[in-house]
Amino acid sequence: MDTTAPLAQQASCLQLKGSLLTLTVLELSYFEPAQFSAELSEKAAQAPEFFKDLPVVIGLTKFESGKGPADFEKIISICRTYSVKPIAVRGGSETQQIAAKLAGLPCLPSKKERAAPPTEAPLPIEKVEEVKKEEPKEPQETEKTISEAKVKASRIIYQPVRSGQQIYAQDCDLIVLSQVSAGAEVLADGNIHIYGPLRGRALAGVRGNTEARIFCHSLEAELVSIAGQYKISEDLQTGSWKKPAQIHLEDEKLTVKPLVN
Repeated sequence: MDTTAPLAQQASCLQLKGSLLTLTVLELSYFEPAQFSAELSEKAAQAPEFFKDLPVVIGLTKFESGKGPADFEKIISICRTYSVKPIAVRGGSETQQIAAKLAGLPCLPSKKERAAPPTEAPLPIEKVEEVKKEEPKEPQETEKTISEAKVKASRIIYQPVRSGQQIYAQDCDLIVLSQVSAGAEVLADGNIHIYGPLRGRALAGVRGNTEARIFCHSLEAELVSIAGQYKISEDLQTGSWKKPAQIHLEDEKLTVKPLVN
């Protein structure tokens, strides 16, 4: 490429695009360096492959300032000891956010703000009378509209999902008609159905759908997650381990139950 050509004539070397990324949130209740290090070490030892170079967002929405400040430089240093990479903070007070920025961590909003629906101006009396005089629509039209509504089909995977593979079902359920191997990852905006052993990672409701569930014929997972709430292998080795199981949220807590009671 001729670097002396005017900038307007050169092809762009970058693009900015929106993207859906699944990030782990490290939710802090308080910060005590020795305890923080010990707990993070224990978690990392349970799933070393999952924690290797893991980017995390430091969650401060439940942080109790009365137990001491959040020393972000120490938090970053301890995390890096266990190959965990803090990339931002979410929530917290204005003071905490300033401290995070000074430590090099950008701040994310606690929740996406939703614009309020526009308020419609009241119709003049004459208009209201005209609406009242309108003839009702024929039932056939309503039935036709319903019949034409399109429902997005589930994404179906017929082959085993092998180590290193990642499968994502956007705006629908994911059905895997085989096993999910250790080191593999399956994600869905809806439910996940696995008709074989789940040995890798499964994340359902990745856009925040708290009603999503994971179903599998043999629970042997490295990690399962519903709408950001997750459990790793060590937490899952209870009554449903290596048995048919379903995972869902109950009272905002991740719950594992037998597939058939």
